[in-house]
Amino acid sequence: MNAAREKAYDDDRASINLLGDLATLSRVKMLIDEKKKLNPKYLIVVGIGGSNLGTIAVQEAILGRQYNQLKTKIKVLYADTVDSDLIQNIISIVEPELQKGENILINGISKSGGTTETIANFEVLIDLLKKYKKDYEKYVVVTTDENSKFWSLAKEKGFSLLKIPKKVGGRYSVFSPVGLFPLGLLGIDIEELLKGAKLIRDQCLNIDSWKNPAALSASLIYLHAKQKKNIHDLFLFSIDLESIGKWYRQLMGESIGKEYNIEYKQVFNGITPTVSIGSTDLHSMAQLYLGGPYDKFTSFVSIEKNNSSIILPNYQKYSRLVKGMQGIKMSKIMNAIYVGVKTAFRKGKRPFIEIVLPDKSPSSIGQLLQLKMMEMMYLGFLLKVNPFDQPNVESYKIETRKILEGEKN
Repeated sequence: MNAAREKAYDDDRASINLLGDLATLSRVKMLIDEKKKLNPKYLIVVGIGGSNLGTIAVQEAILGRQYNQLKTKIKVLYADTVDSDLIQNIISIVEPELQKGENILINGISKSGGTTETIANFEVLIDLLKKYKKDYEKYVVVTTDENSKFWSLAKEKGFSLLKIPKKVGGRYSVFSPVGLFPLGLLGIDIEELLKGAKLIRDQCLNIDSWKNPAALSASLIYLHAKQKKNIHDLFLFSIDLESIGKWYRQLMGESIGKEYNIEYKQVFNGITPTVSIGSTDLHSMAQLYLGGPYDKFTSFVSIEKNNSSIILPNYQKYSRLVKGMQGIKMSKIMNAIYVGVKTAFRKGKRPFIEIVLPDKSPSSIGQLLQLKMMEMMYLGFLLKVNPFDQPNVESYKIETRKILEGEKN
């Protein structure tokens, strides 16, 4: 991992070097400033998997899940799956704005440049944009590998281009232009995001495992998996972090779930990632977690300080319903629930670790995502699998292309 720092983007672990790539950051910031001058009402991020999960995770964690419902300059929509109802809803939202002469931006993202769902959605939305904008090209940004088919098309059409470094895989790309452009456009301080990630990266390169949080968490997940605890639950005590759980689900699923190990031996390896939200899922999953089989290892994530503070009114009559809540901060109730959950896990001998974030600032969220990406690299090493490829995913893509091209299976 330390040696990879000297190899720029010539190593599978190249994503750890995104944090100091000042040339890319400068290009992204310049394009953000250029596109902001268009005063777009909506940004549509067209991508799937690693091309949008990290962006959604950071956006919701920092700006909140209700971001679009608040008074915001630029609202964001995500076009990922080829669900016609989803795409029709997106069209129904943005077309009235285009009819009024307002502007939208389309950010098409595909590392390979040939992702079926992304290209399909991109075509539909470009077709819409062309109906209302003669100079539609300036409202389009394409993020892809240099010299991919998508790259060539974008150059031909005159779309703005952002490059994904070749060896930075999709699920490790959130700190590349994949995430930085849309996040910066929405007003998130991307420099602080990168500073936080760099801070934890340096800690996670410490050769003393006891002082290396990524190596330590990877070791614990590995050891419990060896004890047949093959389900790893990321239990997030903040609703705004739910999409970080979905991002992590891809990170672990694609990185660790492998048919063959690095010695080309068939192993059918995997740890199943699940996501829970506190306190919501205590009312749906706690019975299983505390009374079910001992096949899970849990990572709790909590926040020390929320962005807001709400105090319950002092209605004494309501104390007949639940005692001890009148006139106290809502955060104290959540904390009492969280401590109660940890106590129940300890008494039930349900193994867990916990990560405590000071807040949901760009720096803190940057640290959490970088920690988890490096954790996965270490976990791949321990399990003797390649955490950077996803060969079995290609099998369904090949079959899909055959069907679309009219070939027989």
